[in-house]
Amino acid sequence: MHRFYASSAPDGTALLDPQDWPHACRVLRLREGDPVEIFADSRRYEAVLIRCDLREGVRARLLRELPSTEARLRLTLFQGLPRGERMDLIVQKAVELGCDTLVPVRMMRSVMQVEADRNDRKLERWRRIAREACKQSGRTEDMRIPSVMDLKSLDFSSLDACAVPWEEEVTTGPLAFARAHPRLRSLGLIIGPEGGIDRMEMDMLRDRGCHPLTLGPRILRTETAGLAAVSVFMALYGEMEEKR
Repeated sequence: MHRFYASSAPDGTALLDPQDWPHACRVLRLREGDPVEIFADSRRYEAVLIRCDLREGVRARLLRELPSTEARLRLTLFQGLPRGERMDLIVQKAVELGCDTLVPVRMMRSVMQVEADRNDRKLERWRRIAREACKQSGRTEDMRIPSVMDLKSLDFSSLDACAVPWEEEVTTGPLAFARAHPRLRSLGLIIGPEGGIDRMEMDMLRDRGCHPLTLGPRILRTETAGLAAVSVFMALYGEMEEKR
């Protein structure tokens, strides 16, 4: 079923976002009476189109609310800036896995440095990828992507805990961490860039209460490490089970 973002009205209808009108009418050739899935006001609905017009807009009638697909664990991925287009993949898959927020982070060993004049274009691209991934994966909320930040300026105060997969850590793994923090509502994961996290950065993160952990004896690429860590913690905290 085709999925769209929309703004709901008190009369039980929803107007699709204008940027989706051409896609619905011209590309998908949807017509009145066609079933769709609507995301409105952070909720998910089964709906049916009642108007498909490029001038007056595409509107649907909301039939019933569907179960939320959002994770109860609010997971923030602090991703060290990778080179090339690897962030595109990380953004897309982080959305699919249920991340609440992805923060692009400059670190000492980051190869790619987003210049000020390119920052807005990069962010626009990443947010567009995130939006499309949200629709594809049935998310009811957009994954937030704030502006690129320096590691030292990150704010962890809103998180219950923060873990740092680090190749030099050999004792504590995700299972031990989850057992030590059984009732987290929010979690941060800090992932280094291609060159990894510098020891000075790790010392600073430890001083701020972050917990280093291992993801096993194999060295993972930055785009693998973050997505593997997100997957593991989503599973450990029950987010890959059917909703109860």
